[in-house]
Amino acid sequence: MLKKISSRKYIFLDYFFIAAGAFVQALAMRLFLIPGLMVSGGISGASQIINYFTKWPIGVMVLVGNLPLLVLGWRYLGGRRFALRTATAVFLFSVFTDGLAYFLPLKGATTDKVLVALYGGVVLGIGLGLVYRGRGTSGGSDILGRILNHYRGIAISQAYLITDGLVVLASGFAFGWDKALYALFVIYISGMAAELVSEGNNLYRMAFIITSEHKVVARQILTLLERGVTIMPGTGGYSNQSRPVLYCVLTRAEVNLLKAIVHEADPDAFMVIGQANEALGEGFRPFRKTTDFRRKR
Repeated sequence: MLKKISSRKYIFLDYFFIAAGAFVQALAMRLFLIPGLMVSGGISGASQIINYFTKWPIGVMVLVGNLPLLVLGWRYLGGRRFALRTATAVFLFSVFTDGLAYFLPLKGATTDKVLVALYGGVVLGIGLGLVYRGRGTSGGSDILGRILNHYRGIAISQAYLITDGLVVLASGFAFGWDKALYALFVIYISGMAAELVSEGNNLYRMAFIITSEHKVVARQILTLLERGVTIMPGTGGYSNQSRPVLYCVLTRAEVNLLKAIVHEADPDAFMVIGQANEALGEGFRPFRKTTDFRRKR
């Protein structure tokens, strides 16, 4: 019973994030990008270009354009869970985009191109990030990029570059090349904002330490930093001598203390510090239950 309640709670949160994200994306379109004639790539950007010449509703075109991609996503990616969340995001974005046209000024929030690109990109990215936190996608190039990555081995970033690049190129012919250049800035800013919202600013550091005083360093990490540490067996490629390797994950603020610990214990130690995008488990963010997200067909 408790599992069912927990499962429903997470499903509700997912769709809440998706709905909020779709609304925020629509705000970005109506307040900045559509009045400023700057595309954001993908099907929404292509719809903006078509709307400029035909006056067809942008939201309706986004919905129609995503239908075949949703079918492909259902078939080749995440089954029902993927399709339902993405379909919800696309549908609500389409409804909000066309609906907000009746409540917001047609000229948007500003006519300054720099402000349009900056705020349009940030607000759009926040909306995208919320959708991603709800385990959905915004459809369009997201679906196509994942399919190309999964079945053709094309990097997702390259797939986005191809699809969004074609839309930006078309916008240059339609709206002018100055706005097309600003559109590239919009895409870049929105990507950064989406990553920050969906994954947070929880960039951690992971350290590999090779030292002859591994017991002392491990004990100091456990007591002073209060972080877990893993001792792995290692062999020097040149010396062919066995020497344990310490591995630990910590925050950026704890890096200097770790350096001091290692240097005090063994000035001749070797340490590599890398970046980890996310850390889950004891001492960091808890794992999110995923029993309700099993792949279904």
